[in-house]
Parts: sequence; C-alpha cells; structure tokens
Amino acid sequence: MRYQQRDRGTESHLVAETDGTYYDLTAAKPELEAFRDLARAASVADVPIDDLAGDVIDDAPTLDGNSAPDERGLPAVPEEVWAAGVTYEISEQARQAESDTPDMYVDVYDAERPEVFLKATPSRTVGPGEDVGVRADSHWNVPEPELGVVLYRGDVIGYTVGNDVSSRDIEGENPLYLPQAKVYDRCCAIGPCIVSTGDIPDPHDLTMSMSITRDGEEVYADETTTAEMVRTCEELAEYYTRHNAVPELAVLLTGTSIVPDDDFDLAEGDVVSITVEGIGTLTNGVRTV
Repeated sequence: MRYQQRDRGTESHLVAETDGTYYDLTAAKPELEAFRDLARAASVADVPIDDLAGDVIDDAPTLDGNSAPDERGLPAVPEEVWAAGVTYEISEQARQAESDTPDMYVDVYDAERPEVFLKATPSRTVGPGEDVGVRADSHWNVPEPELGVVLYRGDVIGYTVGNDVSSRDIEGENPLYLPQAKVYDRCCAIGPCIVSTGDIPDPHDLTMSMSITRDGEEVYADETTTAEMVRTCEELAEYYTRHNAVPELAVLLTGTSIVPDDDFDLAEGDVVSITVEGIGTLTNGVRTV
C-alpha cells in the first residue's frame, strides 16, 4: 500500500491507497492520525503495516485520488533523516571532481564501511509541493534524487523519494565542511508517499529520474536505476543503527547517481521533480535561505 498525509479542513488525515482507491484511515480510526501511529500499532501487534491498514479499510470512507497539491503534507515526520554518500560510481566521480582531496572518496566507495551522516531534523525537512532551500553563501547548489528507506525502531518498513539538496562548493572546499554543505534550512524533501515493503519486492531494481525546470523550460533531465547502487538498503540501515540509539521513526536516504553537470547551479524559482518507480513523483520549488 501507499500512505500519504492529506489536509482535510483544519486536520491532517492518514490516507492509504491500494489498487487506485484512496481510504481515509483517520476517519475510520481517529487514533491513526499519522503514519507513525500506524507503524507503532503494527509494531505492538507484531503484524505488517499493510495488514493493520487492511483491517481498517473496510470501515474507511474513500477519497478523490486527484487531491490538490497543497492538500498533501509530509507522508511521515521522521525524527531524523540520515543519508549515505558515495554509493554510486558517478557520485564518487562527482565528489572527486569537486574536492581538493579526491582520493578520500575512492576510499569510501571501495571501503567496507559506508559513509552515513545526519542529514536533517523535522524542522529542516519539507514535503511535496514545498520549497527546498539553497544556501545564499554557496554558488554551486544541486539536488540529489535518492531512494529513501523508512525505518521504525531501526527496521525497514517502507520506501519514499528523497531530495538531498547539497552545496557542492562548500563540501569541495574542505570535506570537514560536509555538515554545512548538507544540513541547513529546507535542505531535505521527502514524499509524496510511503510505500510499504510488501509493494516494493526489490528496492535495488527501480528506475529513478529527475527533471529541473526554470521559467517553464526544462533545463536538466536524466534517469538511472537503483541497480547501480554498490551498497544494499539493508547494509546501509545496519550501519546507521550500529551502536546508535535510533529514534522511533527515521528515513535513510541511500545516495544518488544522477549528478547535474559541473556548470549547473540551482536557482530560486526552479522546480525539481524526482520520480522513483513504484513510489511516485516528488516535486518541490526552490528558494534561497
């Protein structure tokens, strides 16, 4: 199933979609106000989230599938968003090109231990239709389209689409500046929904694409596949949770292999659309922060 949050009047409701029909789970079970509530209840009952949602669907009213863009919010509010770097060969090449210390990225790409870092907190994370941010003190900002792994108490329960917006010039100047290049206001977007693991049989074989428009014209487009990822989702999640007290709900972005040309810089007013097969399209505007 696919799960999303929709604003209904002054309230936000958890909605489940299956076979093209949208069910208002919150209307049927007020205790299920958000995806976290569903994940928590499924954990207590020791059943998959889809099984629990399936029990509620029989009493849930249906909704129009063509919701207005401003009705959709973050599909979940993770306490932490983490990210993995240099998980695709092209990402390794891009990080080498931007850096004054390129050899370190080769070492990470080939190493046993992956690069895993804190990306965003709830206040820095935006949902579908909201603007992501680019730093005013950076002159080389890019979106990074990524498959996001949704974890409940460290266990993988679903997938989403993520945008790990990054300041390449800041990180390239010195790798120790990575937190400033990665973590700032509106630095991360996730959405438009969460798809359960039952509906994504192989997360390592999904088509992923990104397009960027400026003043109504497409200025960049490319696509790839998660089959090119050198790490597995399970491996990245294992390193994220290793010796780490993880929160109840988290999202782990798994890296990108779509990297715009070195002369491309995101600008205020751009629109970034990222599509992952089986999940959907995450669209965000861009603003300077």
